[in-house]
Amino acid sequence: MVCLEGVEKVFRSGRLEYPALRGVDLRIDDGEFAAIAGPSGSGKSTLLNVITGIDRPTAGTVDVAGRRIDTMSEDDHAAWRGANVGIIFQFFQLLPTLTALENAMLPMEFTGDAARDERSERAAGNLELVGLGDKGDHLPSELSGGEQQRVAIARALACDPPLLVGDEPTGNLDTETAAQMLDLLAAINDRGVTVVFVTHDRELAARAGRTIGVRDGLVVSTGVT
Repeated sequence: MVCLEGVEKVFRSGRLEYPALRGVDLRIDDGEFAAIAGPSGSGKSTLLNVITGIDRPTAGTVDVAGRRIDTMSEDDHAAWRGANVGIIFQFFQLLPTLTALENAMLPMEFTGDAARDERSERAAGNLELVGLGDKGDHLPSELSGGEQQRVAIARALACDPPLLVGDEPTGNLDTETAAQMLDLLAAINDRGVTVVFVTHDRELAARAGRTIGVRDGLVVSTGVT
């Protein structure tokens, strides 16, 4: 599913350079449930951004879901990501004026995937999958933090992507709700979706099938948990 070879990422500000990734080689197989773990500033979020195509590497190659993405044009990149990657963010990023159902439909609206009735039906099914089948007409302000993150997961699944990624998807949740989110991600993984998430929490990382340890811009461990 994911193959990185010799990946470097250098951020520049004027004459200053900050090497976030320093030559990463990494493979994640189709169907894996993997956690990218490490301390703040280790490069784990940058690594995830390179995998999703949000950041382009300064050097190296990035193959995801059968395509080399580091050489794509911006338009091709956007189209590829919409069809192949679902992204969950720490702070939910739901549109406050849209209902849960409308938020869960958004990616399909942008890609033009399916007719509107089919989009609504698919989004309702994803809300059911994440345990919110009865709250499709609720605005984000009417939902708890955990419920908002569930809507965000339903939104990430909108286009039936083979890869689901989360950047600290439990970082804004209490311990009990975070554990519930990990249960949900594991259940989605059981359905055949490759799941990769970033966390600084060792206990949460240990619940994944594999932990990829990152420190100082390098992958330092890739053990099975």
